[in-house]
Amino acid sequence: MSGLNWKPFVYGGLASIVAEFGTFPVDLTKTRLQVQGQSIDVRFKEIKYRGMFHALFRIYKEEGVLALYSGIAPALLRQASYGTIKIGIYQSLKRLFVERLEDETLLINMICGVVSGVISSAIANPTDVLKVREVWLHWVYSGVVPTAQRAAIVVGVELPVYDITKKHLILSGLMGDTILTHFVSSFTCGLAGALASNPVDVVRTRMMNQRAIVGHVDLYKGTLDGILKMWKHEGFFALYKGFWPNWLRLGPWNIIFFITYEQLKRLQI
Repeated sequence: MSGLNWKPFVYGGLASIVAEFGTFPVDLTKTRLQVQGQSIDVRFKEIKYRGMFHALFRIYKEEGVLALYSGIAPALLRQASYGTIKIGIYQSLKRLFVERLEDETLLINMICGVVSGVISSAIANPTDVLKVREVWLHWVYSGVVPTAQRAAIVVGVELPVYDITKKHLILSGLMGDTILTHFVSSFTCGLAGALASNPVDVVRTRMMNQRAIVGHVDLYKGTLDGILKMWKHEGFFALYKGFWPNWLRLGPWNIIFFITYEQLKRLQI
């Protein structure tokens, strides 16, 4: 570990900040779509937004363009911490197992992704809560377990899918180590991450908001409890509320992130 490479930490943080700024309005609409329609609480039962584009337009019309970037400061702070730690730990763990790209396997990459996702999300959770609503110390670790669970799923899926897709595209000779390869790989990992994480993401968002909604009563006691209650009261597809903005955010987010990250690696800044 004496030869720990600091560059993945720096490149990961910088690329995460760039990607977050470019996709933040979509993330804002995703959160609002997920919170609405909670039949278990009448105050959030109204369906105010019909979809991502309707939400974007209505927020812009009723609240102004700056509202689309409401909470951007803690979001960038989160990526400065979460993205830095996530990528740095992931790349460092991989190097403990393999040295060469061709030696990487899906299993090794998934293990490294899950571990780095849990550690980085647990450390960065206070800024994640602040992004959803303005709170202080007694709430900053609200929802830490579902946040870590979601991160384990997202990072454990996205980073391995990106790396394995990139590996096979390059080793097969279909593509070189180019921006097009990075684009295809990042698009694929964004779709995989959205499919795997959306149910946990919905529950996580609601858990971080529930104390503000109903005082000291917990609507959901945990991720599984939240999934079961949503399925019972709102139907299975409620677990995929906000899927399109989730994918439409994760897709561009990953594309911007990985292309930026790969370019930083080449520049060796």
